[in-house]
Amino acid sequence: MAAQGSSFLKTNQLDELKELISKSKQGLKHRITSLIQQIGAGLYEREQIIAIAFLGVISGQNTFLFGPPGTAKSLISRRLAGAFNEPAYFEHLMSRFTTPEEVFGPVSIKELKEDRYIRKTDGYLPTADFAFLDEIWKSSPAILNTLLTVINEHIFKNGESVENVPLKSLIAASNEIPAENQGLEALFDRFVVRLVVPPIEGSESFKMLINSKPSESRSQVDAAICIGYDELQQWKQEIYGVDISDDCMVIIQSIRAGFVERFEELGVYVSDRRWQRAALFMKASAFFNGRKETNQTDAILLKHCLWTTPNNRALVSKVVMGAIKSCGLSSNFDIAGLDLEKEELDKEITKELFHNQDVYRTEKLSGNKQYFICDAIFGDSRRYSPSKKNVTCYIPYSEFKSKDEHQPVDRSGNVLIYITVKFNKQGSCLLSHDEYNNEFIFTPKILFNKGDKKEDVNTRLIKSLAGSVGNLRGQLKKAQKSVEKQFDTYKQQLDSPFVTDDETGVAVSGIKDQIEQIKLRIKDCERLESLCQQ
Repeated sequence: MAAQGSSFLKTNQLDELKELISKSKQGLKHRITSLIQQIGAGLYEREQIIAIAFLGVISGQNTFLFGPPGTAKSLISRRLAGAFNEPAYFEHLMSRFTTPEEVFGPVSIKELKEDRYIRKTDGYLPTADFAFLDEIWKSSPAILNTLLTVINEHIFKNGESVENVPLKSLIAASNEIPAENQGLEALFDRFVVRLVVPPIEGSESFKMLINSKPSESRSQVDAAICIGYDELQQWKQEIYGVDISDDCMVIIQSIRAGFVERFEELGVYVSDRRWQRAALFMKASAFFNGRKETNQTDAILLKHCLWTTPNNRALVSKVVMGAIKSCGLSSNFDIAGLDLEKEELDKEITKELFHNQDVYRTEKLSGNKQYFICDAIFGDSRRYSPSKKNVTCYIPYSEFKSKDEHQPVDRSGNVLIYITVKFNKQGSCLLSHDEYNNEFIFTPKILFNKGDKKEDVNTRLIKSLAGSVGNLRGQLKKAQKSVEKQFDTYKQQLDSPFVTDDETGVAVSGIKDQIEQIKLRIKDCERLESLCQQ
């Protein structure tokens, strides 16, 4: 008998060892992906909803499912609970007639006779590991206020005693958001993950739904990969050790700035607590993808955490995805500073090498003023008086393109009061003589057009500027190599069961754009260097 008992013990140990080895071979990411697939079996167009909600559950976040009745919200909740070993699950459809007894347990008659108001909580929300509350906002204030304490502090005040609530995650659902000015903002804020669950849209998916049998409440999850509460607790501790990467921090700051800049349009306020919880959600995504640091795919999940109304959900998503695409990867170089330096060098080189405006033929007279030299010809158009008069006058350069009439001067600087000058909008001017009835058109002669290269160039300064441009180009090439090197390894880490390929594509395209923009900057530096060598 003793030998048989020993053999039985060894067999059990061997089975446990095989199970551990199996789990180890699968890897955490593969295991989570398998669980998501098994949970969602037979549900159509719900893959990403289940994946994100499941991430919420295993990271200890509460989830709000927004959508009309009949879109499998309660079924999703039951399926998620089925991924755990022997879950204590509670579910209830809330209404304005729902009493606290239906949610938190009936009052014990026995205790009441002893003058103690104690609820029998076994089988109700205070003893549940997972819970689903449908149409949550229809509940009475008494239930909602108690619920806030339960999910915030994980305790339930039962008479004079305080019970610890084992609740791992609460999923709530409704086809509406809480009404304003009803004191529900604090409770709604606790639901970090917010997912829209619409009716099936694809014709093929709808056809498969019609032809399939009703989905089972509990999915057929492989017992070997079901989650135990001890490892769930261990995961939560390890999630805290994941770092928010510099890239993700830039994205978060960009999103915050976007919310401030577009507050009138979006009307989005994100509390500090919500930002912290959303960051923890990102960390959980990184952890279950086998990383110690977040990346852009984790930041994508913020679009499911930051919207507050159905009206701003799409706009919030646009802000989040826009920030992800524009921020790219950290190159460890101050690209904005390099841009500013390049802009200043460009201005300096252009100033030294090229005329920044048209240069006209002028002459200096008394007072060191510049004048256009105009050889005007005046005459009388009448046939019986064909006389002509040649007048050399000097038109002040300061009046160039002036709208006002003025008089030119002679070579000695005396004002010729009998001649009137007025520039037109094309850069020419009309001269009229008091004694003649015709007007003379004068167009100042351009010696050098704007953009023409100067003849008297400070070669020493240009050589120095060329050296500065070369140094700048070198830094940009290092930045390019840094981003490209990161991107080579980074692409392998972008695959995640919690985001779609299209969403990942936004992050990839943003990094590719970043690399191309750096290349354009390098090309521009090469252009400046070639100008300095001409």
